Amino acid sequence: MAPLPKKKHSKSRTKRARAHFGLKAPQLSKCPSCPTLIRPHHACPKCGIYKGEYYVDTATFEAKKVNLATK
Repeated sequence: MAPLPKKKHSKSRTKRARAHFGLKAPQLSKCPSCPTLIRPHHACPKCGIYKGEYYVDTATFEAKKVNLATK
């Protein structure tokens, strides 16, 4: 048999315990080369730059996005 709780938890105690379960908004920073907001340690989706170097070919990236939208 599974163990059972000895006493009922009050509503305030239950809500206090669940206060930390809420979703947190992602922390965003500004791209140094364009005004787009980006996630930290990620390449910019608009210009493809991360730490001053090009990592993403944005033309290919946009073409793939258009192909997925038309399907």
